[in-house]
Amino acid sequence: MTWQKNLKRSRAMATRYHGPHGGHHRWLIRAALFIVTVSVLGVVLAKTQRSLSDAPPTNTLPPSDIVTITLPVPQADQDEFIGPPPLGSAPEIDPWEYVIVKKGDTLSTIFSRLEIHSQLHRIISLPEIKAQLKSIKPGDRIQILKDNGKLAELIYHKSQTERIHVKRDGDRYVAKLISDPIESRQAVAEATISDSLFMAGKKAGISDNLIMELAEIFEYDIDFALDIRSGDQFRVIYLEQFANGKKLKDGPILGAQFINQGKTYYAFRYTTPKGETGYYSADGRSLKKAFIRTPVKFSRISSHFNPKRKHPILHTVRAHRGVDYAAPKGTPVKATGNGKVIFAGWKKGYGKTIIIKHGSRYSTLYAHLNGFRKGIKRGRRVKQGQVIAYVGMTGSATGYHLHYEFRVNGVHKNPVTVKLPKAPPLPKSLKSDFLNKTASLKSQLEHYANLASAH
Repeated sequence: MTWQKNLKRSRAMATRYHGPHGGHHRWLIRAALFIVTVSVLGVVLAKTQRSLSDAPPTNTLPPSDIVTITLPVPQADQDEFIGPPPLGSAPEIDPWEYVIVKKGDTLSTIFSRLEIHSQLHRIISLPEIKAQLKSIKPGDRIQILKDNGKLAELIYHKSQTERIHVKRDGDRYVAKLISDPIESRQAVAEATISDSLFMAGKKAGISDNLIMELAEIFEYDIDFALDIRSGDQFRVIYLEQFANGKKLKDGPILGAQFINQGKTYYAFRYTTPKGETGYYSADGRSLKKAFIRTPVKFSRISSHFNPKRKHPILHTVRAHRGVDYAAPKGTPVKATGNGKVIFAGWKKGYGKTIIIKHGSRYSTLYAHLNGFRKGIKRGRRVKQGQVIAYVGMTGSATGYHLHYEFRVNGVHKNPVTVKLPKAPPLPKSLKSDFLNKTASLKSQLEHYANLASAH
C-alpha cells in the first residue's frame, strides 16, 4: 500500500541523515512523519467517503447505532488571553486602598507612602479623633479613598466593633466615631474529664480563656494540680458576644457547676449595687478566699508534705515540710495571698527563696526559684495571684520544681489539706437579691446534670 511505502521511505531518510538513534536535524524527521500522516489520512477519508455513499440515510438508523463521543476541551494556560468576559459580568474595581499598620508605622509615614501627606495636619487636628489617630498600633487596619490625588475618606478600624470615619465635606473634613452594637447570647457547655481539664474543655467547644476563667473561679476550693480525677464533671453557662453577626469572644461565665471527686461546687456571678462583681457559692458566700491553693498553674505534685521523708540528695530522713510542684523552668509563680515580702534572696538548700507574711498568723515560702520578678524585694507588698518569681532548680534540687510551704503561727501545715480562712458572705440585705438573680442559673445547671446522669 502507498502509505506503507511512504513509511519505509521516511525511516530510510531518518537513518541516512541522523543515524539509527536520531541527530540534530529533527525537522527532516518531522517532514517525513508529515508525509506519512497525510497519506494515512487520505486513505481513511477515502474509506469514509465510500462507506458514507454506501450507507442508508441517517434517519433510517435505529437509535442504538448512534454513538456520541465527547472530546475534552484543551485547558488554556493561566496567562493566556481567552477573550473578554460577557457583558456585565466584569468585577467592579475597588477604589479603596487598604493598609495594615506595621511596626514603626505612624500616620505620617502611612500618609507619605500613599502620597497624601499634605492633608495629614487637617486630619489629626480634628478634636474628636486627634488622640485616637495618634495611638495607632501594629495590626490596626486603615482604609483610604482618594479623589484626584487627595484624601476623600479614611476609615480607621480601632477594634472589632469601633471605627473612626473621616470624610471630606467641601473644603473641610468631618469625623465621627462609629460603635457597632454588641449582642450577648447565653450558651451552655458541659464535659466529663478523662485526660485533663483543658482536653475536656476543648471537647466541649469552649476557648482556652474560658477554661482558665473556670479554673480561676474554683481555684480556692479545688487544687487543679492534685484534686482532678477522671470522671469529674463541669457545666458552665456563659455569654457569647457578637457584632454584625460575627462572634467576637466568649465570656464572662454566669454560672458554673464542678463535680470533683463526688463533691459538687457551684459558682455564680453577681454584681452588687455598688458595682462590685465577684463569684459566690449557692448560699451567697464569696468564692475568693484569703489564699489560693496552688501557686503555679496546672503542674503536678512531685513530692508531698511528709515529716518523715528521705531526702533525695542527702539520703537521710529529713522532714519535707512543704509541697513540691514539678513545672518547666520559667513557669510563673504566684503569691497565694495578699501580704508583704519579708525575705527575697538565697537561703542555703532552698536556693533562691521568697517568704511572704500574710497578716499576723500566716506566712508562705517559695523556694528553688530561677529568679525573681522585677521589683520583688524585701518590704514590697504583693497581691494574691500576682507573679512574684519563676520556677527553677537552685539550691538542693534534683529537677525543676517549686517548693511551697504554708505556716500558721510559725508551724508548718500541709498546703494541700490546711483549712483556709473562709471569705465573708454577702450582707443580709443583698442575700435575697442574689438568690433571686441566680435561681434560674442554678435550675439550669441542675437540669443539665440530671440529664447527664439519666444517660
